[in-house]
Amino acid sequence: EGDQLPPEHTVRQYETSKIRAIKAGTLEKLVENLLTAFGDADFSYISIFLATYRAFASPRAVLELLLDRFGNLETSSHGGVANLNSLESEMVLRVEIASVLRAWLDQCSEDFREPPDYMCLLKLLGYLKNNMPNSDMESRVQNLLKQFQNQEVEAVDGFCSTSSSDLVDGEELEISNLEEFSSFQDHVVAEQLTYMDVMLFRRVVPYHCLGSIWSQRDKKENKNLAPTVRATITQFNAVTKCVISTILGTREIKIQQRAKIIEKWIHIAHECRILKNFSSLRAIISALQSNSIYRLKTTWMCVSKDILLMYEELSEIFSDHDNYLTSRELLMKEATSKFANLDSSEKENQKKSQKRLQLQKTKGVMQGTVPYLGTFLTDLIMLDTALQDYVEGGLINFEKRRREFEVIAQIKLLQSSCNSYCLIPDQKFIQWFRRQRHLTEEESYKLSREAESAADTNILSPKSQKSMVKRISTLFLGTDVFTPPKEQPLKSSPVGGSSGESTDSGSVSSCEFNHSETEDVCVTPVSSPEDPLKKSSVGSDKGYDSDKGSISSDKGSGSSKGSIFDPGSGSDSGSIPTRDSGSVPSSGLKVLPVYNRQSGGSCIIRVSMDGLHASVYKSILITNQDRIPDVTHRALLKHNLEPDAVEDYELVQVISEDKELVFPRDANVFYGMNSHVNFDFILRKKA
Repeated sequence: EGDQLPPEHTVRQYETSKIRAIKAGTLEKLVENLLTAFGDADFSYISIFLATYRAFASPRAVLELLLDRFGNLETSSHGGVANLNSLESEMVLRVEIASVLRAWLDQCSEDFREPPDYMCLLKLLGYLKNNMPNSDMESRVQNLLKQFQNQEVEAVDGFCSTSSSDLVDGEELEISNLEEFSSFQDHVVAEQLTYMDVMLFRRVVPYHCLGSIWSQRDKKENKNLAPTVRATITQFNAVTKCVISTILGTREIKIQQRAKIIEKWIHIAHECRILKNFSSLRAIISALQSNSIYRLKTTWMCVSKDILLMYEELSEIFSDHDNYLTSRELLMKEATSKFANLDSSEKENQKKSQKRLQLQKTKGVMQGTVPYLGTFLTDLIMLDTALQDYVEGGLINFEKRRREFEVIAQIKLLQSSCNSYCLIPDQKFIQWFRRQRHLTEEESYKLSREAESAADTNILSPKSQKSMVKRISTLFLGTDVFTPPKEQPLKSSPVGGSSGESTDSGSVSSCEFNHSETEDVCVTPVSSPEDPLKKSSVGSDKGYDSDKGSISSDKGSGSSKGSIFDPGSGSDSGSIPTRDSGSVPSSGLKVLPVYNRQSGGSCIIRVSMDGLHASVYKSILITNQDRIPDVTHRALLKHNLEPDAVEDYELVQVISEDKELVFPRDANVFYGMNSHVNFDFILRKKA
């Protein structure tokens, strides 16, 4: 106390204090704690409760408890106050209830949207008239009720709807599409995609993303569940399908023209990166990695080196390495920043990027951030799967809700950042986007084969062949001499590394980034011996499913329905090989192992843990030398479990809903498995 310090110095003193936090409780006690949370210094409790209570209660149940049991100023017992009829206790209770109701209306006004009766809103209005007449709260509730009653029902997926009346003769549509698309500048397309994504993302109701709600979307009675999330997924898939249809929709164009379209989409993806629109960015990258586009080997050869470098860098953002750590860190880093951070860009692209950013800064234009919603949906489903809803004694596990709120809070933060966008809709582009005729997976694969076969029939002159060989060598091998890649044994495939490793994707490719979240565009086409690079799945473990609105794994490989984003699958994911991989797309390569098909003594199986959600699986590469202990050991490692516990688990192949195949302890998995059904396995603890 007597120390003398110079004027410019200060002393900081820190104090540690304990904060009371609810970990579990009955619904009645959790609602009662809403009234005492501020006094107990648990300031985040109300926000956590309001953001997550839909997982264990309805708005009506909470409102009845709050108003009937605790809000009756004449009969309620609150805070241990002896004389409940005293003016002081009534004032305290009135202030607490008003605080909770105000927070409820501020944060979750959508909870009261219950057309056509609006029972909860009318009940709340009646309570306010009796206990808080002529208050600001009463007028606010009245205005909200009028707003709901006067609002017309809007289709949340209006941007993506395509009516048959918009379509004309197929050939005319293809030609006009290509010409009109080429007329749009790259930054205009990116801005309009961002505008549509922002409008939909801002409408997302956060509790719709909760795992306990989102995981119920496939039930027939829940076909209208979480419409705001479904709309976002529909837009994501529409962008992906648009990319594929513009590349493959016109048959009569030359290889160089098709390559220019691919280059244009890569430029648009880069513009989306500058605008911090990670949703459309991932949709475009996913489309370019789909099987029907990936297999256009001759077309990709005509894409310039600088554009390929840009494409490679953009693809690496969504690498599944370490649970998509790159995209997560980048998203949080730029969530509230005014502009994108492009310091890591390739030198060839830095000048263009910095010029565009400088132009935005000069104009004073700020951007928000549009995330890839699938990341959050996946995290919330994983939390819902891993943590119990109730603890001992039947108490609601509120600690689980705190964990979920951490993810919900990130979504809300990004939604608020989207208010920084200042984008004007371009009706010409939006109408063009709506008119797009989306190709089915079978159509896109057929057109892809036609385009590639047409390219193969064009006999190149010796000079052109020499130039092309040197070009491939420069792009992918980084040398001036082309040397064909050596065929590697299957145990050391470019991606899997060894039979004990593989990516968590349904397919193996020469790159690490092989995710695509499209639904109808990228289902695995019918098996064809003409395409040895054909894979079975577009996505990573999860992908968008627009029909079902889900994050799910791909089951089977022949149909587009029920397989894709969630965050859910059924298509090919490929990518142009990187220079480091030392490989080029060529029909001379050894057939790579794939899911749902045994080839060359190897295949890929999917292993999920018994009791977990079906979408939580790991893809494992096996060979004809692998036995049960080896596969079980790798599966445990993949699921981050103790690998020494091999003897405690059994491996089971799912044959159908009511039939499964249990393997003996030392069985050879490759020869013992049923190859006529999906290669889906369950790792189950022995009884």
